[in-house]
Parts: sequence; C-alpha cells; structure tokens
Amino acid sequence: MIEMKVAGIVLNATSRSPMILLKDSSERRALPIFIGQDQADTIIKALEGHRPSRPLTHDLMANLLFDCDIELERVIIHSLSDDIFYAVLCIDFNGVKKEIDCRPSDAVAVAIRTDSPIWVLEEVIADASIPVDRDADNAEREAFKEFVSDLSPDQLIKKGGYKEQH
Repeated sequence: MIEMKVAGIVLNATSRSPMILLKDSSERRALPIFIGQDQADTIIKALEGHRPSRPLTHDLMANLLFDCDIELERVIIHSLSDDIFYAVLCIDFNGVKKEIDCRPSDAVAVAIRTDSPIWVLEEVIADASIPVDRDADNAEREAFKEFVSDLSPDQLIKKGGYKEQH
C-alpha cells in the first residue's frame, strides 16, 4: 500500500465534473477520482478548515468517532472494479478492529476531519494513476493540467481516471 495525500479538487473543463486528486508523498503519481459536487464541497471545506455552525454528515461522523473513543486508523482505497473505486474505514474500538465499507469521497472527507492517513493499494495505483513528476518543468506541469482539465469523464477513464460508486 502507498500513503497518499489530498492534492485538491479539480474540475474537468469539459464536463465540469469534480475530481479528487490524490498524490503520493514523492508527488510522482496522482490518482484522480470523479466525485459528486456535494462530496467535493465537503472535502474543500475540510481542507480549508471550515467549521460549520451545525455539523454536516462528515462532521457528525468525525464527532461520533471522537466522542465514542473510536480510532480511525486509516482509510484504504482497496480496489477498482468496472471503473468504480472501493474504500474502507479501518477503525479500532476498544481493541476490536473493523473495516467499514464506504465510498472513497466519504472516506477522504472523514480522514481529513480526523487527521487520518489515506492508503491506496499498489494495484489500484498501477491501474488508475497518472504519472506526475514534482521536478517537472513548466511545460510538463501545464501538460498535466491540460490532461486533467481537457478530458471528458469517459476519456479520462480510458487514460487512467475512474469514477467512484454513488
């Protein structure tokens, strides 16, 4: 497994569909996952440190974990099947470890709020990641931006980006 960080939310220029972009620590690989607009909004708010006056769903989940002394050890994006990503929340409750099935966007939204790591199986990265080089020159960076922004969801699927299950 490879630990990844949220690089941000990007919009596909053609479809205007949001994608969460995960990058490995070396910033050599990026994993784009199409998500819904509501999920994109909640992830952006968490990344910006926004605290709503009343808890939203992912805030409620994080509060429940904290208040019930349940540790979210990590989230794992573990498989890709029929162009759909699958993820689990790995929790520890009084020494009992469980894996809870969830959508990748929900897993990421909760992980950000609980400061938990995000892991992706190497097979998923091999199948769906886009190579990115942090030492790339400006032309290479612009080519990557165009790669993400100029493709429709169907084109991106063929190039290595996939959708999450809604």
